[in-house]
Amino acid sequence: MIEVIREECVGCEKCIKVCGFSAITMTDGIAEIDTDKCTLCGACVSACPVEAIFIRKRGQKAIDRSKFKGVWVFAEQKNGEIAPVVFELLGKGRELADKRESKLTAVLLGDNVNMMASELIAFGADEVIVANDPRLSHFIDTTYTEALVQLAQKYNPEIILSGASVMGRSFIPRVAIKLHTGLTADCTGLEIDDNTEHLFQTRPAFGGNIMATIETPNHLPQMATVRHKVMDPLEKDESRTGEIIEEKVDLSNIVDDSKFLEFVTDETQTINLTEANFVIAGGRGLKNKENFKLLEELAQKLDAAVGGSRAAVDAEWISYPHQVGQTGKTIKPTIYIAAGISGAIQHLAGMQSSDYIIAINKDANAPIFDIADLGLVGDLFEVIPALLKKFK
Repeated sequence: MIEVIREECVGCEKCIKVCGFSAITMTDGIAEIDTDKCTLCGACVSACPVEAIFIRKRGQKAIDRSKFKGVWVFAEQKNGEIAPVVFELLGKGRELADKRESKLTAVLLGDNVNMMASELIAFGADEVIVANDPRLSHFIDTTYTEALVQLAQKYNPEIILSGASVMGRSFIPRVAIKLHTGLTADCTGLEIDDNTEHLFQTRPAFGGNIMATIETPNHLPQMATVRHKVMDPLEKDESRTGEIIEEKVDLSNIVDDSKFLEFVTDETQTINLTEANFVIAGGRGLKNKENFKLLEELAQKLDAAVGGSRAAVDAEWISYPHQVGQTGKTIKPTIYIAAGISGAIQHLAGMQSSDYIIAINKDANAPIFDIADLGLVGDLFEVIPALLKKFK
């Protein structure tokens, strides 16, 4: 645990300046640390000029693992539609639950959302916990956090999974903090270790240059957010049966620090990039914004979505919602065409799971060719017009 020696603190506030979690405040000139926010990173300990802050290690008690059982999947939904990543998580969750000989539970938050429960069961859930409340009708970090925390504290799941979506990335870390456990974000792989029975969580690290495998050995539940399109859903089985459990959550003490205004659809995307079966993406090799019209014309002929590399997005040749890669979207289309993209590892992290990859690049040594099923070495300004002529 972390402590402040009140007699030594001089109120210099240097600890406040280095705390990245807003966990430190000053009261009567003495530093006070909010242990619910503190991550024990030690930055304040190093910054204190009078050594008034220190971390005292306590003897860790063995976790009674018998109190924690089951695999949970947060069933993200918006406007009455379940997010596709949920079905992928149910597929992986089914595998993990079977290995742990436990139930797979989908947790559905919203208002009057019971009608979606049967679909979650059809995709692999054994049971669905539904929490209906008017304050859950639209996503707000604070209310969703409180609802999921209350349910987790009641049922004690061993594993909680969520999509690494805008919603998941926003509130799942808050849930982990309140449950005093760890969280691995943006996972691309999940496995149960045969020896320890811990959840091994794999994610890209150091800019995608290595894959790190992480475990949470001393805390439960084990929590992870998972990227879209890196896991496979089960086939929908309408004959599956399961239990629907309705729960009440108490949100009366939660003061919202934000308010839902409206949902605005991105009108620049005629086809959802993450759901498209055919994606054509351009990179630095397109040279300028105007040349993306070549890809857009080809995409219209092939009923494909248009994507871009980070270099193209940074140059403002195409908007961020179209970015494919580690800092953009992870996709898994049937066919992926990379035009003028060299194939940096950060880009590969977002599209290498595609079923069939076609690369067009005038550099025969471009890394993209290492993973391409079909490589066209040539000038894209000759290749794309030739393809357009052929498809017309």
